[in-house]
Amino acid sequence: MRTPAINPKIIATLPVMLSTGLVAFAVDYHGAWLSYLSPLILGVIAGGLADLDNGLTGRLKNILFTVIAFSISSLSVQITFNQPILLTSTFTALAFIFTIFGAAGNRYRTIAFATLVVAVYTCLSHQPNSSNYFNTLLLLCGTLLYSASSLLTHVLFPNRPVQDGMANAYQALSHYLNTKADFFDPDEADNLEQQQINLAMKNTQVINAFNTCRNALFYRMRGQHRHPRTTKMLRYYFIAQDIHERISSSHVHYQAFAEQMRHTDLIFRIQRLLRLQAQACADFSASLRQNNDHYQYAPKLQRATLGAEQSLQYYATHPQTSQIAPYRVQRLLDNIMHVSLQFSHLGKEQALAMNEKEIGLSSPDVRGFKGAWQALKAQTTLQSSVFRHAVRMAIIAFVCCLIVQFMPQLNAQFMPESAENIHLGFWVLLTAVFVCQPNYSATKSRLIQRILGTVAGVLVGSSLPLLSITDEIKLLIIVVMTTLFFLFRSNKHSYATFFITIQAIMGLSITGYDVTQFFVPRVIDTVVGALVSGAAVYMLWPDWKYLSLEQTGAQAIHSNGNYLRAILNELQQYAPKNDLAYRAARRRSHDRAATLSSTLSDMSSEPKKYGDKLQDGFLLLKINYSLISYIAALGAYRDKIHCTDDNETAFLDQFFPVANQVVSALEHLSIWNSEQFHVALTQLQNDMEQIRPNYNSADNATESQNHMLWQQLVMISELLQPCYQALNRQHL
Repeated sequence: MRTPAINPKIIATLPVMLSTGLVAFAVDYHGAWLSYLSPLILGVIAGGLADLDNGLTGRLKNILFTVIAFSISSLSVQITFNQPILLTSTFTALAFIFTIFGAAGNRYRTIAFATLVVAVYTCLSHQPNSSNYFNTLLLLCGTLLYSASSLLTHVLFPNRPVQDGMANAYQALSHYLNTKADFFDPDEADNLEQQQINLAMKNTQVINAFNTCRNALFYRMRGQHRHPRTTKMLRYYFIAQDIHERISSSHVHYQAFAEQMRHTDLIFRIQRLLRLQAQACADFSASLRQNNDHYQYAPKLQRATLGAEQSLQYYATHPQTSQIAPYRVQRLLDNIMHVSLQFSHLGKEQALAMNEKEIGLSSPDVRGFKGAWQALKAQTTLQSSVFRHAVRMAIIAFVCCLIVQFMPQLNAQFMPESAENIHLGFWVLLTAVFVCQPNYSATKSRLIQRILGTVAGVLVGSSLPLLSITDEIKLLIIVVMTTLFFLFRSNKHSYATFFITIQAIMGLSITGYDVTQFFVPRVIDTVVGALVSGAAVYMLWPDWKYLSLEQTGAQAIHSNGNYLRAILNELQQYAPKNDLAYRAARRRSHDRAATLSSTLSDMSSEPKKYGDKLQDGFLLLKINYSLISYIAALGAYRDKIHCTDDNETAFLDQFFPVANQVVSALEHLSIWNSEQFHVALTQLQNDMEQIRPNYNSADNATESQNHMLWQQLVMISELLQPCYQALNRQHL
């Protein structure tokens, strides 16, 4: 049964809305449960922070792990609460242990963060007159209530996260295609370098969207029984990957291509075709968001594809010496026209059939406890950003716990005696936990947003006591504010902080406290916690001392070598398998490129700290992306390669050994010294010249294939020298 078209953000907030609503109803119905409101709501929030998209079985496992981790964290804090030294030691240990667990994968990282938050929530909701386990039990009840609501939402909308992720992927592809179309504007040929950087940044967005889709699909395909809609989404995912590989490929030097083709209509037809394909991606994305399976292949796109093909035929029969060889333009246009063919497949169910061997996705997390332990051991060095962040979080927890010991005296002048049993000094630690991020730029942004959101929330909250609000309205405000917190927490932290501040004020108000006495302590604690986090990230192993373009760039270039090796393995079989090994090599190459792009993005936010390295970094980014595009062109040719005569056999017998020399060079660029590199490069250039096909026979189909393969290898090898120089400049 098709579910209605509901905004995915609304679906994502349904569990927290339902669970907080049930808590509010229960408290309103049983007045004696009023003192349970705070731990129950905090338990719901903690459950939401630990929530992960997964299949039904995976969700049940996550709930089990979450409950165990929450129990350990909360009970350890509850038992040591009245012993300051032990409590400080407990928080310090918890901060380090659960942060370092994040190295094992996204699931561990998400649950670990929520577990650390639960430790702070245990202090904020501590009830000295109750037994040690009771507060923990209430927190776990709130978590389980959220988990039950989340399971219900999953049952009602089992595939919407995948579908919405797929819509985001096609939307990212649309932006990528529009950016790629700018390469075919002859009037903008001089701005190609900036366009390359823009395209590399768009490529990062595409890869991030693809990874989100892959994770969601993987979690739903581990069982033996797959939902038909999951299988359909997997087909759409593979089509999106194929489109991306073909559009990211390069068969020509674009600046020369634009200059030499500026007086033909073909370049403008190619640009228009890419624009229409971008629109088709956007249309398909919109249809997925509307939960509409009936995508219609646009007639205008079909006509534009046919027109471009006819223009190419005319171009091939009217060659000019100053223009690019028709066979090279043919390969470029073949890829673009194949994208149009893929869009026609989206509207045909029978065209989406897949070989069972193609149905396979790599795990987004390490497998099993042994794999997790190995991942953790690999991070026990200051070169690891996860380890540095874990040590930093432990120090922050230690310092904040010391500050908390003085908070009662600091806040005493603002707070009434009736508030002595609530431990608001832990707002300092709570703020520090939410603000501190692995890198300085993100922490700085989060710090500012946290303070602004808190101040705004306090200002609005200060006006609420002036109104005559019943307890029922206050409970409703708590439900709404908690829901809005989750709606904005991933993209607008200032808004999320604003809403959760009002929620906290309403929670204190409904339990009978004079909330006007808490405004100033709330702001003070937030500022103190934010400044502690900011100072720690700035002073303790700041990321600009460890961000290494040399290492990140070397990993990116090495993964390109693996990608080329995977392509050569498929080319040698003369039939594309598109198996897991090939797709994994391709994904790793793009993931490394995205990491390089993200590193440069982080460095760009602090230009004074990185100086001239930024310019060299962007040069390396352009070279790396050009490498991927030239390699991808060979990947897109996997379904066309043939070996039908002696001439082809003789060429391919020489081609593959030379191509493997290029693979070896890419994998060793970062470790070769100057002499080793130049020896290898000279040998490669000589071998390339020896296998060079005869251009006079380029009209022949066999020679056309030979030329295409050789030309792509030439363009890849031409980048080895600038790539080696760019990598070695990072040593200086």
